[in-house]
Amino acid sequence: MKRSGFADLPLHGGRVPPWLAQRMEKLGTAIVESIILQYGASEVLSRIADPYWFQAFGCVLGMDWHSSGITTSVLGALKRGLNPRAKDLGIYVCGGRGKQSRKTPEELLAVAERETLDGPALVKTSRLTARIDNNAIADGFQIYLHSFLVTPSGDWAIVQQGMNQRTGLARRYHWHSGSVRDFTCEPHTGIVGEQEGDILNLVDHRAKAAQDALLVIAAQSPETTLRDIRTLVMPRHHDVRRGDLDLKRVGAILAASYDRQFRDFASLLLLENLGPRTLQSLALVAEVIHGTPTRFTDPARFSFAHGGKDGHPFPVPLKTYDESVSVLRRSLDAARIGDTEKADGFRRLNQFVRALESRTRPQADFEKLVAHEHAISPALEGRTVISNRRAAPPTGAQLSLFDTQVS
Repeated sequence: MKRSGFADLPLHGGRVPPWLAQRMEKLGTAIVESIILQYGASEVLSRIADPYWFQAFGCVLGMDWHSSGITTSVLGALKRGLNPRAKDLGIYVCGGRGKQSRKTPEELLAVAERETLDGPALVKTSRLTARIDNNAIADGFQIYLHSFLVTPSGDWAIVQQGMNQRTGLARRYHWHSGSVRDFTCEPHTGIVGEQEGDILNLVDHRAKAAQDALLVIAAQSPETTLRDIRTLVMPRHHDVRRGDLDLKRVGAILAASYDRQFRDFASLLLLENLGPRTLQSLALVAEVIHGTPTRFTDPARFSFAHGGKDGHPFPVPLKTYDESVSVLRRSLDAARIGDTEKADGFRRLNQFVRALESRTRPQADFEKLVAHEHAISPALEGRTVISNRRAAPPTGAQLSLFDTQVS
């Protein structure tokens, strides 16, 4: 058994409104389909197994950048979007939250029968990982969500989440099958957590495999375990702050989006007449599709694609969100009939921004950037779960969003 990482998140109540849930399903499915097109279904599992990528993915979809709700909402959107096309795309999503988690065995058996897989083995894996995280680790978190993603070849990734009512935290556990290399191309193994007293490696007497897994981990040095595990601990504050993101990377996105030469270049790549605000979102979407692991150490940065449903760092810009979905969807539809020019354009878009970042290292002005997004929000039909009222149109001079610093 190889657990690839975990994430600690503040508990969040509330529901995702239908206007956002529908868009999350469309954009999330399109992003996953793009990854499958470029890298294959196994790469999707590798990324799902990385807690930093998963958090950035949720932010691009418009969820609150640090809350526990990302897990439930993102996996629910993927299940709704991917399962009707699972035979074509090659990924099935089983399980879910609460009652849905208890349906995981029967859903896995149905997938196994359809794809000629070893159903009992998949069910055993599902139960074992849940048992380890719920019973074999005394960290105070009780599992309430269990999602199992599996391909027709039998490769799998598991995401499950536990709740600690006393501390007001949720902990998300990521698992990855041993037959698939993870996002860093190294098989990370570990059971660790933020300690509140001792975290005990308890042994479930009914699970010999769980005992073996714990013995393997116990035989490793603590330094090895802590170095290998991918650990994401999100802060308690709800608002996005300048220290939560890499302003140089944000600056590169802005520098590219508002540069006329780049806008012409990007429009040529994607065969679209795109404005700077849409390019800002598409550049971040392109990074979620093509970025490497080190690009996701500041997941909050990806909330500058489509905001957050609670208004942090700004309301969800529905016009921009819909245009992002439309551009990505058209690129995928073209690729399905052999025209990959637009789909490849996202890769080159990401490469261009990376090159600009390494060359000029522009520094974004965080306060001006957030103020600018709030100012243009009415024109982009900005919306939150709290209020649907449109704010007054923006007035005043154009804000300077970044200062270029030559390295």
